[in-house]
Amino acid sequence: MTVHRSEQSTSGANVAEPEDHAAKAPLDLVSVALRRERTRAGLSLAEVARRAGIAKSTLSQLESGTGNPSLETLWALCVALNVPFSRLLEPPRPVVQVIRAGEGPRVSSGEADYQATLLATCPPNARRDIYRIAAEPGAPRASDPHMPGVVEHVVISAGRALVGLSEDPVELGPGDCISYPGDRPHVFRALEPKTWAVLVTEHT
Repeated sequence: MTVHRSEQSTSGANVAEPEDHAAKAPLDLVSVALRRERTRAGLSLAEVARRAGIAKSTLSQLESGTGNPSLETLWALCVALNVPFSRLLEPPRPVVQVIRAGEGPRVSSGEADYQATLLATCPPNARRDIYRIAAEPGAPRASDPHMPGVVEHVVISAGRALVGLSEDPVELGPGDCISYPGDRPHVFRALEPKTWAVLVTEHT
């Protein structure tokens, strides 16, 4: 079983398949999923290829949306990435994580009244920019999608706000944290006067 772009005619010549969405969708999904899962695992092309027992050039082609992977190749890549096979064929879902005040893994100092709570880890080869946001009730700040792969983290410091994906924002209060894909339409709407927050944008 393979993910085909073309098939052989009875005469042996290549016959192109119709260039419709249904024909291209499986391979497109596989390429996006492979890049996503490899980045999430923090592994290089060479390392994933080595673990899967395939050529690095083969993996590079698959991630670029070309090639003709066999079922065995895809299974080997799933094992190398430690993900279920279905992960390569399902459309990616936006990942939204909310950590309420007082939640999350916390470490306390033995020398001072000081606690640190981990809200998000930085993926390999990522860049982060940090902003202080001040907002007042009224018109929301609606943002168009940023570059592919951008993730935003928002921690409310004072006041209340609706934050997150435009179709499903989450109400947050002081100490609450949300992470969401910045490459989808998103919004920040203050619900109380003198609302302010810390915004971290993550670029991979």
